[in-house]
Amino acid sequence: MIKNIKWLLMASLVIVSCNSDDESVVDPNSTDGTPLTAGSADFSKYVALGDSFAAGFSDNALFAEGQKNSYPNIIATQFTLVGGGEFTTPFMADNIGGFSSGGVQIPQFGPRLFLAPGNVPTPVSGVSGTDISAKLTGSFNNFGIPGAKATQLDFAGYGSSLGNPYFARIASNPMATVVDDALAGSPTFFSLWIGGNDVLGYATSGGMSSSPITPTTTFNTVYNALIAKLTTGGRKGVIANLPYVNTLPYFTTVPYNPVPLDAPTAGLLNSGYTTYNNGLLFAQSNGLLTADEVARRTISFSASATNKVVIVDEYLTDLSAFGIPSYRQATNEDLVVLPARAFIGTTVGGNPLQINGVSVPLADNWVLTKNEIAEIKVATDEYNNTIQAAASANNLAFVDAKSIMDRLSSSTGIVANNYTMTATYVTGGAFSLDGVHPSPRGYALIANEFLKAINTAYGSNFKGVNLGSYRILYPQNPDNF
Repeated sequence: MIKNIKWLLMASLVIVSCNSDDESVVDPNSTDGTPLTAGSADFSKYVALGDSFAAGFSDNALFAEGQKNSYPNIIATQFTLVGGGEFTTPFMADNIGGFSSGGVQIPQFGPRLFLAPGNVPTPVSGVSGTDISAKLTGSFNNFGIPGAKATQLDFAGYGSSLGNPYFARIASNPMATVVDDALAGSPTFFSLWIGGNDVLGYATSGGMSSSPITPTTTFNTVYNALIAKLTTGGRKGVIANLPYVNTLPYFTTVPYNPVPLDAPTAGLLNSGYTTYNNGLLFAQSNGLLTADEVARRTISFSASATNKVVIVDEYLTDLSAFGIPSYRQATNEDLVVLPARAFIGTTVGGNPLQINGVSVPLADNWVLTKNEIAEIKVATDEYNNTIQAAASANNLAFVDAKSIMDRLSSSTGIVANNYTMTATYVTGGAFSLDGVHPSPRGYALIANEFLKAINTAYGSNFKGVNLGSYRILYPQNPDNF
């Protein structure tokens, strides 16, 4: 009935060639002749705590080259210019990414993505050399743990086989906590950026209840407990607040109205939804629905290239007792998640009459509705109040990551080193192929913002790194890194 609408927005991507601009080289920092100073801070032993952003996760995986370009690693290279010591990272075994077991890649920890011919994000071939059971020994400085929530950084058992494998591979013992292991080496300075995963799982799952938002009271308690440990003895550090997750390319790339239809097909679809639409009118006549909700739920297609996808919305009045499902078409207040770009328009079991997102509504996991977006914003605002208060109460450097993301999401973006960075998927330069985690250049931008905050709080004068020294995309072949 309708052609498979895989609508690959990727087909319009502009590929940046791997010229000298894309070489992944850390700029050693150039100054204007003014001697660098650490100010009132001691950077001799720096530890970083956080989640996948601190780890250097990129292109949907953790791999060695991505870890080298993590924002803590970039920050540490600047600290060495004023007496900072060695910064040790628990590197993955190679640049394939993810974990293996018995020589087989573990599906939920898959390899990194690269942009294949046709501009399609594709997993690299091969099997990760990082076995999930392998343990690393020694002391580390980067405690960025992919997947970690604020509630888990001080959770005993997080390093066990039932906890997080990224921490289990470096934990001093199965019952160790991330924060205690980070403090075991008596650091003089710390960075903490945590809390994104306390809402991100809910967001990326389309608001599924199986990935609930961390209650704000819980976040407040655990976050302040972390800060109390990290600032013991007057230790200095830098912390960052959280952007709204719905500003990430993962949620802004796929439009709510990507369905092209001709007149005959639109007519067939409208006929197919006649029973549903009439059911809404029946419910209204019996006082079960308002006219406004009937209008929002009525499904209609036309001959155009911008038909709205049909979705399931659990926030609609439940009429299941009358055999009427909770369907409506998406609006510009809803956000379709990035993986849906390859799902919308596919058929169910090869049946040409059952088209996902059209004749078959998208399930809850494919769309973040306006009600779910509002829930996330409320929680994020409360988290940020906690983080801001902790910075003020403990005289810590503070990075307004929310403001930075708002600027990246604006029409003008952020201009630095003659580069304009935006939150546009891939071509904006700031984000990797997974639509959530930064590109190397994005991590460099973050590192510079952390350094600016440190300068402001402690009187240091770091110049930051040149964004042009960091690539936008990793190639398929690690030999070209």
